[in-house]
Order: sequence, then structure tokens, then C-alpha cells
Amino acid sequence: MIKKEVRKAVLPAAGLGTRFLPATKASPKEMLPIVDKPMIQYAVEEAERCGIKEFIVITGKNKRSIEDHFDSAMELEESLKKKGKNSLLNEVQRLDHLHFAYIRQRAPLGLGHAILCSKPFVKKEPFAVLLSDDIIDPDDNLFGEMLKCYRRYQSSVLALQRVPKETIHRYGAISGVEIRKNIFKINDLIEKPKPSQAPSNIAIIGRYILTPDIFHFLESVIPGKDGEIQLTDALKSLLKKLPIYGYLFEGRRYDAGDKVGFLEATVELALKNPEVKKPFREYLLSLKQRLNPR
Repeated sequence: MIKKEVRKAVLPAAGLGTRFLPATKASPKEMLPIVDKPMIQYAVEEAERCGIKEFIVITGKNKRSIEDHFDSAMELEESLKKKGKNSLLNEVQRLDHLHFAYIRQRAPLGLGHAILCSKPFVKKEPFAVLLSDDIIDPDDNLFGEMLKCYRRYQSSVLALQRVPKETIHRYGAISGVEIRKNIFKINDLIEKPKPSQAPSNIAIIGRYILTPDIFHFLESVIPGKDGEIQLTDALKSLLKKLPIYGYLFEGRRYDAGDKVGFLEATVELALKNPEVKKPFREYLLSLKQRLNPR
């Protein structure tokens, strides 16, 4: 069997972002800033650190600012250059070596449909899917470990994480067998089960490495009651034909699609930012003292 490397990443970004209204009425959720970067850039940088250079962004209405963000900004760059602000210039140009393609998803028909939209660009290659509102601490290497797993088994790999049983209804859940440390061979997947019906507290989180076989099953999925095509349904069908593996992540993940998770990501990543961590930490300590005076 000829081993194929993962060279492309799909970034679904066509959702309505209703949990952040009214901020997302005319601006994409993916462009909400966490410290000094939009959340979608954290996903791009995570993949870029592992050698991915081609990105396919699935966009929708009012998402043009994502394209502008990853495009060149000649006037801004020239201004920074003239003012000698070289560190800012380097930061603005840091991702210029990457290649982006954009596909419009005309209606929000689910994650499965968004991935299906990428088929003309992905073609017959394995590819990654990164959900930008799942932010992984840059000090962790979830995606790199998933790539190692893919290279070993040449099969689809899902990112997994243990969650409190009472919150499993927010995720897809798996049953499986741990065949190596933190690597599971998956036996079944259930989309957003009731806690009493969940096969485990191991949830599927927003990182996937998929083989192109998935497109056939996405095309065959019967849409759900909301007309959406669910990726989990296609994965269940794929599982009947081909093995699927999961990598159990034990690092720090922020659910930035949730307001509290977004704030947690902002605070904790700010405390790792060399530019602001010292004054911000001092502010938090002073805030704690004001809220809890002795």
C-alpha cells in the first residue's frame, strides 16, 4: 500500500455563531479575537506547525473578513516597514507562505455537508479537519500525535477527550478498545447521546484526520430533522467498511464556541503571552483581592 501524507486541512467556518450574538450578526465567530489573534488563526497555526500548508476554508454569508485576514495587506505592511515596526511586520507576514482556498457553503446544512463541500479540492487525498472554536493549548501537540497515529494505521483518526458524563450530550461519544497508550480502535459512535445512553465519557472533539473514503458516505447520509448532514452518521457507515482510530488527548482544550470557554481561553492564553502576561497577571491578582477583601 502506498502511504499518503496529510497535506491539506479543511476549516469549516460557515456556521451562524448564534451563541455570540449580537457580536456575530455581521462578523464571523471565527474572527473573534483571543488576545491578539482571531480564533481561526490558532487552528491554522496548529496545523502549520505540523507541516500543513494548504487550507480549504468553508465559508458562508458575512465571512469575507476571513479571506481578507489571510490575504496580503500591502498598505499596512508598507506602513509598518516605514515606521520600523519589524516585529509587527513579521507577525503580519508570518503565514504568507501558506495557501488558502475558499468554498461557499450556501446554507448551514451541518458539519458533514461543510466537509462534503471540500471534495473538489481534497480530491483523493487524506485530509485534516480542524474546528476553530476548539482551541488547543499551543504547548500541547494534539494534531502532531494524530498524524503519528494516521501514519501508523493509514486510517481515519478522531481526536478524543474524556469529559464529565453529564456533559457528554454536547458531543459525539465513542465506544472502543485502547490498543496502545491513548490510542483507541473505535467500535461505535453515537451523536450527542443522553448521559444514561452514552457508551462512555470519551467525547469526539474538533480535530479529525479523514481518508477520502468519507466522501462516499457523506453523499449517502440521510439528512436529519433539521436538514443537516451529520459527520458522525457518515463515520458510523465508514466504520462498517474500514477501521477508525481515536487519539485520547490529555492536554488543555478550550471550547471557545461557548462564552465561558471563550473567556477561559482568553485569560489563560493571555497569561502565556510574553507581551501582556506580567501586567495581566498583576491585574488578576488585584481583582481577586478586590473581590475577596479580608
